[in-house]
Amino acid sequence: MGVNLGELVQKEEITLEALSGKIIAIDAYNALYQFLSVIRQPDGTPLMDSQGRITSHLSGVFYRTAKLIEAGVRPAYIFDGEPPKLKKSVLEGRREIREAAEQKWKDALSRGELAEARVHAQASSKLSKEMVEDAKKLVELMGLPAIQAPSEGEAQAAVLAEKGAVYACASQDYDALLFGAPRLVRNLTMSGRRKLPRKDFYVEVKTELIDLERNLKALGIDRRKLVWIGMLVGTDFNSGVKGIGPKKALKLVSENSSFEEVFAKFRGEMDVEPSDVENIFLHPAVEENCRIEFKEPDRSGIAEFLCRGHGFSEERVNKTLDEMIRISSEKVKQSSLGKWFG
Repeated sequence: MGVNLGELVQKEEITLEALSGKIIAIDAYNALYQFLSVIRQPDGTPLMDSQGRITSHLSGVFYRTAKLIEAGVRPAYIFDGEPPKLKKSVLEGRREIREAAEQKWKDALSRGELAEARVHAQASSKLSKEMVEDAKKLVELMGLPAIQAPSEGEAQAAVLAEKGAVYACASQDYDALLFGAPRLVRNLTMSGRRKLPRKDFYVEVKTELIDLERNLKALGIDRRKLVWIGMLVGTDFNSGVKGIGPKKALKLVSENSSFEEVFAKFRGEMDVEPSDVENIFLHPAVEENCRIEFKEPDRSGIAEFLCRGHGFSEERVNKTLDEMIRISSEKVKQSSLGKWFG
């Protein structure tokens, strides 16, 4: 879910072509949950192979990533590691929400309410270790970096962007900004026409770019105060203060110059020690020297894994590979990866 900063930040609509040649660090777990949520049958059932294994996430990784590559984008997937201890209560809460949604899904199906069933099914998405490993394997077969973060994937992606190893982070959540990502791209893996839940019409989902420094300047604060705003409204590591939204939080941090001043009045209302949350964002656990390497896609390996391993259409996979390999091969043959920065 991440921190709610949507009403504060300025966003710029961009095309995939505007990101051509740039390396984008994708928050893998965020993208996988998107794929699991959206890529489903009309009654909410996820895509599965003949053995009953869910394949919605693999379909999303393969076909959507191929589209990004065809547009010239160079995706690098960043996978979560061990979550901070403060996140455990949030993860438990999410598990309970998914279980409740699954029961509502089943109830709606029993009544024949397919539209309602699909909505609840999307909220019931679960990501197992096996599914994560399969996604990681597919990313590597496609010749793309699959980077294992020691802890939060968004933190690792933010550090890579800060160092200039990648152009931007890609996630639906705004947490990457709190982790210091200079640029955040939203809707990268799910742009296009999307049907609104329980509605008979579609909306166009545009890819968005958020520039951290530009937003900080517009808000009149620094990144540390942005972190304070997140802590007041709630993050993945604390529940925030009841009754405080983004705009009120901005006013509070703007009127106070120190961490102690901002949080002194809320000590009794904070569910954790504020400095512990601040430290997660300002000093995250990351791998400082991870390498980003692109390779030629393994065509036979992809066909073996997707078609013979999970029942994907060989004709469709081959057609997608033809175009993806043609374009990615051209990119790999160019002089150096350094050309793709900036």
